[in-house]
Amino acid sequence: MAAVKKKNNSKKKSINKKVLDWPNKRNILFRPNRKKYVRRMIKTEGCVFCRSAKNEISVDTLCVYKTKYTQVVLNKYPYNNGHLLVLPLDHVGELLNLSPERYDDLHRTIRHTIKAIQDIYQPSGYNIGLNNGTAAGAGIPDHLHYHVIPRWGGDLNFFPLIAETKVVIETVEESYTMFLNYFKKEKE
Repeated sequence: MAAVKKKNNSKKKSINKKVLDWPNKRNILFRPNRKKYVRRMIKTEGCVFCRSAKNEISVDTLCVYKTKYTQVVLNKYPYNNGHLLVLPLDHVGELLNLSPERYDDLHRTIRHTIKAIQDIYQPSGYNIGLNNGTAAGAGIPDHLHYHVIPRWGGDLNFFPLIAETKVVIETVEESYTMFLNYFKKEKE
């Protein structure tokens, strides 16, 4: 009986190897901790952005900068190094619902954020986007947030295309420290 189990186990391993080799042989970076995020299995009380707005600037909220009406927060799951979110402090889900003063502050802060990214990373370009509404792809549709993502020539290389793996060369904590120091120094 033990021999049968061993035989079945070896057959199972070879099947898994075939699956991993088809259609092309590739290395796989398993990130099971992302499953909870992707499938929205973690239920949080209230809005994560509102929680950040109510608290002081801290690594716990990933907030690095605040104005009277706007905050700048690191993306917890960045597409690239230096990926920031710029959003109103108020819980607003529609761009047209911002007062002119809050709208202006939000967009001045986006410019300020781009300057920070430019000074720290010297990227070749940026993706700046707002997904307004669930149908547009907003992950948190009830609280507006712009993504500001630095880009470099060649940053989208074979790895995400062929190996289906994205390489981000610094931790969120390292990025947080650089931005926090940048914005603190600016206030001095």
